[in-house]
Amino acid sequence: MSKLWQARFFKTVNHLHDLPRLDVPEIAFVGRSNAGKSSAINTLCNQKGLAFASRTPGRTQHINYFAIGGGHVAQHRHDPINLREIELFLVDLPGYGYAQVSGAAKNHWQKLLSDYLMTRQQLKALILVMDARHPFQPLDVELLEWFAPTGKPVHCLLTKSDKLNRSESASALKQTNTILSSYVDDKGMPFPFSAQLFSSMKRNGLQDATTAILQLASVSA
Repeated sequence: MSKLWQARFFKTVNHLHDLPRLDVPEIAFVGRSNAGKSSAINTLCNQKGLAFASRTPGRTQHINYFAIGGGHVAQHRHDPINLREIELFLVDLPGYGYAQVSGAAKNHWQKLLSDYLMTRQQLKALILVMDARHPFQPLDVELLEWFAPTGKPVHCLLTKSDKLNRSESASALKQTNTILSSYVDDKGMPFPFSAQLFSSMKRNGLQDATTAILQLASVSA
């Protein structure tokens, strides 16, 4: 059984001062509001309703924490979470790029998102979720270029790959890797970027994504 299947909701954060004060590695998921981020988290954790997958993109306006480890997981059992046994946090960040959210709410969560990404020491890596049919939309590129100087890894999940045939999937992955390899630091060294195809519907790429997440967090499988 995948260790990510142990995931349990931990807390919702609306301000930086409410972030967990635990020295636990965090892997954060970010992407456009219609890229399938919540569905990807639910699939990885084998739980249909863990992350809120709304029919109206852009509804998730807070940072949601899911704990891996710290208690027994079962459908009808709700043990208290033992904080000392938490091995990893999966962090669901607000989606971006959806226009029908009020300006005040959008400004708040964009600042929350940026402050978290740039200052959170426990953040070990970013999972950038992009629709395989439309990778590297302008806001994706902006986020990647802005986050790259932190030097932290970025693993791209190209979701909804089941919508593509084999040739189209291979082309999308090749294009993504070509773009990622073009990013280099001041010394000409490539940033720690990687990518894979993923489908929540068909569960394709599930094992590769799980392995990548655990390795990025330095957590044993």
